[in-house]
Amino acid sequence: MERKDIIVIGAGVIGLTTAIKLQETGKYNVSILAETFPTDPKSIHYTSHWAGAHHFSHATEEKQKAINKETFNVFWELSSPGSPTESLFLRHIETEYREDVLKADVAKTLETMPEFKYLSDLPFERVKAAYSLRTLTIHPPAYLPYLQSRFIAAGGRTVRGSINHIAQVIEGGTHAFDVSPYAYAGSSLTNNGSKGPLAVIACPGIGARTLGGIMDEKVYPVRGQTLLLKAPWLDYGRVMVEADGTFTYVIPRPGGTVLIGGTGDVNDWYPIPREETSEDILERAFALVPDLADPALRNGKSGLPPVPSHKHGPPPVSEGEGSIPLSTLKANIVEAGCGLRPAREGGVRLEVEWHAASKDKEATRIPVVYNYGHGGFGYIASWGSASYALKLLEDALAQGPQQNSEGQSKSADYSTVDGSIGGN
Repeated sequence: MERKDIIVIGAGVIGLTTAIKLQETGKYNVSILAETFPTDPKSIHYTSHWAGAHHFSHATEEKQKAINKETFNVFWELSSPGSPTESLFLRHIETEYREDVLKADVAKTLETMPEFKYLSDLPFERVKAAYSLRTLTIHPPAYLPYLQSRFIAAGGRTVRGSINHIAQVIEGGTHAFDVSPYAYAGSSLTNNGSKGPLAVIACPGIGARTLGGIMDEKVYPVRGQTLLLKAPWLDYGRVMVEADGTFTYVIPRPGGTVLIGGTGDVNDWYPIPREETSEDILERAFALVPDLADPALRNGKSGLPPVPSHKHGPPPVSEGEGSIPLSTLKANIVEAGCGLRPAREGGVRLEVEWHAASKDKEATRIPVVYNYGHGGFGYIASWGSASYALKLLEDALAQGPQQNSEGQSKSADYSTVDGSIGGN
């Protein structure tokens, strides 16, 4: 059976995962076309690298819950003990403290997680709800290259290019961006550019706001700033959600580092970490998890209180320990980072549109599947969204080529009602 040529725009966690999902069906020759890839130098333009990337879903809408659950199940399998991909993840106990009352529909989602339990011993008066569960953290610097390698091993191709308008891809495939001639078995994407792809999957992230042919004004950035610390002794996570919406998270990662945050600054495009924000994050995280301090310092060698034993789970939280100077943490900072979460009014866009294959008035239309607008929840929704995009694609292809006429959209938007913290 001849494989169908598909192009995926974007190589963030959504684009990579979607490309894998398509390529591994054995039905398609998939090419990823992107300006930035996981192995490139770190940049504000590649948000997936900076993600907190822990799976902590507060989804309430049924479709979103199903998408997040499918993703968690894939991650849980990949992180299973003895798996070749186990080192890309860290399973751990995570506790969330809230200054507001936990909504019943959110509670139902959380209660499905492993080892979920409510905590009755609240650490201080302003906390109204607390619960813990077993979840996992993904390690983006290792996981993203894994996705790219897995895609290529399955026969996929990657092409670097800066796209001005989606019509470039629809009409000529990767030809306009691939500087070297190419052809592979079963492919119609030859180097003469005479034939475009059978379909396009658009996963441009924040680029959906400016990419010609999409220019989605509903897309906006939510700037997140983080600090990465060395703390190999820490094996649990914590989140604090304050009444005014401020959130603080401490997320352990494989390899002995911990990511702390966070911020959620809407329509803030500033591309580098702000020093005053880093200072604020450090103070909040240290108050939430005093164990961020080096145990060698806390075990009395510098007159600091000893580290308690936590054989039965994370220790009680305290509002900081004044005798421990903040400078003990600053010495362990690996890097400060920031990324622009690609949020969207109304939630994620999962939708099919039919676009003319060329400027010829008689040209047929091909399906373009949109999969973007995940905000801070790209990792949390990645595999489930990829499955949904695949179904939209296959349903569209089953209809056959469409004539160049009006009425080209088939909407499958769904509202993302998900308060997850630091997912992406």
